[in-house]
Amino acid sequence: MTFDYDLFVIGAGSGGLAASKRAASYGAKVAIAEYDLVGGTCVIRGCVPKKLMVYGSHFPALLDDAKGYGWKTSNLELNWEHFITSIDKEVRRLSQLHISFLEKAGVELIPNRATLIDPHTIEVDGHKVTADKILIAVGGRPVKPDLPGMEYGITSNEMFHLQKQPKHIAIIGAGYIGIEFACIMRGLGSEVTQITRGEKILKGFDEDIRTEIETGMTNNGIRLINNNVVKTVERVPEGVKITLSESEQKPVIADVFLVATGRTPNIDGLGLENAGVDVVASSMEGPGYKATNAIAVNQYSQTSQPNIFAIGDVTDRLNLTPVAIGEGRAFADSEFGNNHREFSHQNVPTAVFSTPEAATVGLTEAEAREKFGDAVKIYHSRFRPMYYSLTGKQEKTMMKLLVDANTDKVLGAHMVGDNAAEIIQGVAIAVKMGATKKDFDATVGIHPTAAEEFVTMR
Repeated sequence: MTFDYDLFVIGAGSGGLAASKRAASYGAKVAIAEYDLVGGTCVIRGCVPKKLMVYGSHFPALLDDAKGYGWKTSNLELNWEHFITSIDKEVRRLSQLHISFLEKAGVELIPNRATLIDPHTIEVDGHKVTADKILIAVGGRPVKPDLPGMEYGITSNEMFHLQKQPKHIAIIGAGYIGIEFACIMRGLGSEVTQITRGEKILKGFDEDIRTEIETGMTNNGIRLINNNVVKTVERVPEGVKITLSESEQKPVIADVFLVATGRTPNIDGLGLENAGVDVVASSMEGPGYKATNAIAVNQYSQTSQPNIFAIGDVTDRLNLTPVAIGEGRAFADSEFGNNHREFSHQNVPTAVFSTPEAATVGLTEAEAREKFGDAVKIYHSRFRPMYYSLTGKQEKTMMKLLVDANTDKVLGAHMVGDNAAEIIQGVAIAVKMGATKKDFDATVGIHPTAAEEFVTMR
């Protein structure tokens, strides 16, 4: 059978872009459909604009620190309109850049929504096209719980387009998205109240990371309300009034209410049932949430239909941009590059761009204990970095290594503190290669740095 395309990709986010360009480099005829800006969540409403906001939020603290070094600083004032507009311009520049990369790679971009008609047929822009292989890379989207008044809340999508800076923002959600925005807005000068339904933030991270970030957030003036669920939200003259589950807890009144309690695979309207693509229950949980589904795939990102594949957040495996990119390239190598391989989801480093920042790779202490029991040896350090010696601040950095005493292999590395993500990226290479504690000890540290602590811990 003759097809219009060797590969048709649905979704021009990080994974879809990587897969389409890699497949085209092997000589495949490729088209990619995207109804929104090219770039996906990461470029348009995720990693990139959020990290720019993180950078912007650090300047007040940096100028305050400068006083300890003898600098005279004047009063700060944030031009919110300039800040948001500049970020939006950069996002759109990057989107156009990705379009040019597709053109150079020979990938046809179809700026419309695509729907599956059958295992080899896609309807896009009112026309039907066929493809030998189809890749679904449509990502995920934020969702709100079905609770009274949630229509008054915004999601992370809208955070980058607020017309004016909130004086007081209330945030529900204990995951990295809610935590990062809480720290961003506090750094920019807004009053912040963070509401979580558990005892601690960042479920699934190492306990020391959770504790250190929570302590840092509190020290930076963020009000944390734990063990509470939002009962109702209502509009009031001051903004929104949030009533909580614990009766003794007073309602929170804020001018902006951010709902950051979860994301779900973006499978609606894809026509999966038309192509016989199976789904599996997603990991969404919590009060007010209904069961959601992700696309079921094997280790090669192959769905129940042999010629249809799915990568990234729509599969709800490990929802990180570099993972989607890695899965996309592994798919293209396997199906078009004569290099059948799977992408490893083991020892993937990740970071939380909070204040203080955190990064991690490998097993948490709880995971290591469950797998290796008493053989786990812990190396832990907590100190004030040299940078703060003249500022008067008592900011702390935490570093932690988990080691299998039987093999001396490093099982996990965790850090909270300045530049944690930059430092852990290098450490992740060693962990991925199976380095031992003896290897770390034999490495000469760069002095004076905070990073040298990873090779001097005893």
